[in-house]
Amino acid sequence: MSVQKPEGPAGEHQEDLNELMKVRREKLAEVKEKGIDPYGHKYIRTNLAAEIYDCFEAFDGKEVSLAGRIMAKRVMGKASFAHIQDISGQLQIYVRLNDVGQENYDFFLKLDIGDIIGVRGKVFKTRMGEVTISVEELDLLSKSLRPLPEKWHGLKDVELRYRQRYVDLIVNPEVKNTFVMRSRINNSIRRYLENKGFLEVETPMMHPIAGGATARPFTTHHNALDINLFLRIAPELYLKRLLVGGFEKVFEINRNFRNEGISTKHNPEFTMLELYQAYADYHDMMALTEGLISTVAGEVLGITSLAYEGEAIDLTPPWNRIPMLEAVHRYSGLNFENLKGEGEAYRAAREIGLEVSPSDSWGSILNAVFEEKVEPRLIQPTFVLDYPIEISPLAKPKKEQPGLTYRFELFIYGRELANAFSELNDPIDQRSRFQKQVEKRKSGDEEAHMMDEDYINALEYGMPPAGGLGIGIDRLVMLLTGSSSIRDVILFPLMKPRD
Repeated sequence: MSVQKPEGPAGEHQEDLNELMKVRREKLAEVKEKGIDPYGHKYIRTNLAAEIYDCFEAFDGKEVSLAGRIMAKRVMGKASFAHIQDISGQLQIYVRLNDVGQENYDFFLKLDIGDIIGVRGKVFKTRMGEVTISVEELDLLSKSLRPLPEKWHGLKDVELRYRQRYVDLIVNPEVKNTFVMRSRINNSIRRYLENKGFLEVETPMMHPIAGGATARPFTTHHNALDINLFLRIAPELYLKRLLVGGFEKVFEINRNFRNEGISTKHNPEFTMLELYQAYADYHDMMALTEGLISTVAGEVLGITSLAYEGEAIDLTPPWNRIPMLEAVHRYSGLNFENLKGEGEAYRAAREIGLEVSPSDSWGSILNAVFEEKVEPRLIQPTFVLDYPIEISPLAKPKKEQPGLTYRFELFIYGRELANAFSELNDPIDQRSRFQKQVEKRKSGDEEAHMMDEDYINALEYGMPPAGGLGIGIDRLVMLLTGSSSIRDVILFPLMKPRD
């Protein structure tokens, strides 16, 4: 039986790749025959590439050892150059026959781009002014059997970068820098909150009841207990149980899972900061949000004004504040304060071209108009205040305006970045709200809340008045790193498996 080779550029590329891999495996066999371990053990290095490059005067003429991946190689007879890359960047090495001997020089010549090596030698500058290590000893630490892509930046299949993030990180230094920044952002958030007296805690990721957000959960099964469980859609109800227990300032940087679509702004597995503060309200949460984000930007970027997608964004507090009703009136022309009941709201929304249902509530229609007409216009940091009670089942009702709640969302560049409440701590009201959510689930709304009797039980012991805040870490990182897609700030985003 003969095997037909794929035709066209893709088939030719695969054929070339297979041939290159065959050659590399042959080199691997040669190395083993010489008694050399192609996958070495611990290697002691004295410095990183950037340290040597940036502080040349301190290292000039001194012996150093460096380890990293060969990224370029230039053979020039009895002397050759290469660039090796470690976590800090790249540095040139110089390998000369007279310095390393014929056997070692021949060994170096057979090394491939992508191989990981360790070198020891003295630092100098070439006539072209390039900081370089003159190699005296060289060790192979890991043989690369697959060649690196030659034109990674030019690949049209951007999904391949996400599927093979390990290659993306090797050949695109700016990608690695994004994730270094992400780590620094998280560390800065932690420092800020700890300095404010918050305690970092951990709450369960498998829940018997999915709660704390309006979302469709992922389900799993625990064999030993023979029960179904839900992956966490939000840690909110567990964190507020801690307020009942006596903790007054808690936060969690957590993974959440929501069984929803994938887009440039959504990934089913994502990271949130959630925090709760006893004896506070949503005004305190606004001040905290301004302080936290502007401080993190200042620490990580050194500035509080930045450019994102061609727009200048100023993170300097104070930020804009606008009630949802006012924002909708301003940008859509609809005054929902004068639209009494679902019928009037439905007809008004239809008149401006929105697809809403006659069965939708007044608050849901208000929110639909907001999302369509207002959100895209909120470029500068803006707190939108006082959301309808129908879409805010965990927020305290607003005394001055029945039907609304003490809730805000933060928008930057037309994207929701944070959500916060003055928290509902009335167990009777909370039970009533949950019951309405249960009825919505029975009517087919898979994102509606479930009844959580234990949470009601906790509220019945008494939860202090509190403010709560959630910030989307992935979206914050997108903003601060100038990334256009959430996949650019998640190391391993969820991808549809290839056939």
